[in-house]
Amino acid sequence: MIILGIDPGLARVGFGLIDTKNRNKPQMLDCGIIKTNKEESDGERMVEIAKDLSELILKWKPDMAAVEKFFFYKSSTTISVVQARGVLIMTLASFQIPITEFPPMQIKLAVAGSGHANKNEVLEAVMRELNLEKPPRPDDAADALAIALTGLFQE
Repeated sequence: MIILGIDPGLARVGFGLIDTKNRNKPQMLDCGIIKTNKEESDGERMVEIAKDLSELILKWKPDMAAVEKFFFYKSSTTISVVQARGVLIMTLASFQIPITEFPPMQIKLAVAGSGHANKNEVLEAVMRELNLEKPPRPDDAADALAIALTGLFQE
């Protein structure tokens, strides 16, 4: 099974794909970010997110998606991130990909063993679980791999 992990955002959407053929040794297939141009309107940026995510789906044909559940911050970007997350969910649904959602604490608990794990602890756990020699970059991609692993562990 191929699991697509997604770390939502408007400026940068982290993605990570893992192959879980061997449940005890999942393998990273790909990771990175979908980056949008801050000079464009929010609508144009969301179209870019949908287009780029569709291309990833067509290339890798994931069997399921795991998406970080948004919890509210008092921030000027909150609404645009929620809107971008909606575009991600809609795009996945349009390809009939089953979606599971996890809050940040559940992701940290599943991957690093503590809901209060810091970024480095999560990164080390991702590297260990996927047998990676180098940390995946940028951070959004590493977070997306953690989300994909949570999808595997919660299966």
